[in-house]
Formats: sequence, structure tokens, C-alpha cells
Amino acid sequence: MSVQTAAAPLTVGAVAGLVGVSIRTLHHWDEIGLVHPSNRTAAGYRSYSADDIGRIYRVLVYRELGFSLAAIAELLDDPTVDAEQHLREQRRLLDEQITQLQHTANAVDRLLSLKEAGAAPTLQQQAEIFGRSWRQDWAVEAQERWGGSGEWRQFKENAEALTSAERVALHETGEALYGEIAEAVRAGIAPTSPEAAALAVRHREMFGRLFTCTPSMHALLGRMFVDDPRFRAFFDGVEPGLSVWLRDAIFAVSRAAGVDPYTAVWE
Repeated sequence: MSVQTAAAPLTVGAVAGLVGVSIRTLHHWDEIGLVHPSNRTAAGYRSYSADDIGRIYRVLVYRELGFSLAAIAELLDDPTVDAEQHLREQRRLLDEQITQLQHTANAVDRLLSLKEAGAAPTLQQQAEIFGRSWRQDWAVEAQERWGGSGEWRQFKENAEALTSAERVALHETGEALYGEIAEAVRAGIAPTSPEAAALAVRHREMFGRLFTCTPSMHALLGRMFVDDPRFRAFFDGVEPGLSVWLRDAIFAVSRAAGVDPYTAVWE
């Protein structure tokens, strides 16, 4: 961002494009007192100063680390908090998690690298379930990774047994659920809250329409939603930060079921 851009007050639409969040999200943050636009344009519209935009970026960093909006507000407004030291500690914890996740991901890859692969549902059937953005190369990759597993056989049999209308209805159910999850993210609902747990359970039950999805399997899927750039881009395209929020909500439910999400296995 140039010095000139930082110095000039920006409208809410310009700021939304600059920082990569929706106008609705900025309005919500304004309403709850998290980030207020402190200036007005010549036409009387509220606009954001360079300091306001800097605060938005700090909010985004904390949100990426999994903090609720209420906790972020406390961190930003508490003069006794050493923000730099706090972020350094979070960075250290993230490094530890990254290392552990990589070890676990390697173990999962070995577990799922099966020699035999069954026939997959047709691309049309998969697109009706997952949406028209579902790509042939993703289908091929999924079959290569999980084609010999019992869950893949269940998915194949159940997907083929559904009528076209039932597959479309399942996709629409998923779209509606992700819309509710996006609303929860925008509202600052903590991923460890009962409301988030209910959404995570519904998410697992949705997968259960196609194969038996245990809390352990769900935890692995939650990790993939963040670790795989393609899944992360999909979820964060619905609402910025949704991938991390959903993963954390899944993790909370998995822990309640006695599953450690960082050592979970596909069983």
C-alpha cells in the first residue's frame, strides 16, 4: 500500500476492496464498536483514516489466529497489553502447531495411500452434490487418495443411489449451512460456543449422508479445510476467516467426543 493511499481517507467500499473483507463485515464491526470510520468525505459519507485501516489489519491478524471479535476488541483497547509481545507468542505457538500438523498430515497421507481404487461416481453426480465448481482433477485426486477405503465405497454407493433431485437438494443444504456458518463468523460467535458446536455437528451429519463420518474423521477434514489452499480459498471465499473458524468449531466438538484433533486418525 502506497503512502498516498494510506494518507487519504477511504470509503467503506474502497476499504473492503483494499483489505479483502465484505462491506457487510465492516458495517458489523462498526456497529459493535470494533472499528469505527473516524472521518467523513466532502459529501458527508463516513470514511476510514490510515489509523482505522491499520486497526482493521490488526483485527484480521487476530481473527486469523482464532480470536473472537470480543477478545480482539479487548486486546486492541487495553493499554496494558503489549501487542507486539502477544503476537510473538502466538507466532511461536503457530510454529509448534505447524510442525505437529505436518507430521500428522504425513501419517494420514500414508494411511490413505491405498493401492486399489474403485470406480467413482460420475462427474455430473459429484457436481450436483458439491456444486458446479467441482473439477475433474479434484475427482481424480480424491479417487487416487481414498479410492480403496470403505468410506469411498460408501460414498460411491450412496451418491449413485441418490436421485438427481436428491443430489441437488444435498448441495443446497450445504450451501445453506455454509451461509449460517458465515453469519456466525460475521457475528463474532466463538468457535468453541454451543452455537458453533451445533453448526459443526450439522456439518458432520451432512457428510454422514454420503459416508460414515466419525469425530476423528471430521477433525481430519477440518484440518484439510485450512491446510489445503484450495479448500481454504473456497471457504474463505464464502466469508473471510470461515475456514479457520469451521476447523476450530470441528476441533471443539471432536475434543468433546474424546478425540485429539492433532493426533486423530481416519477411523
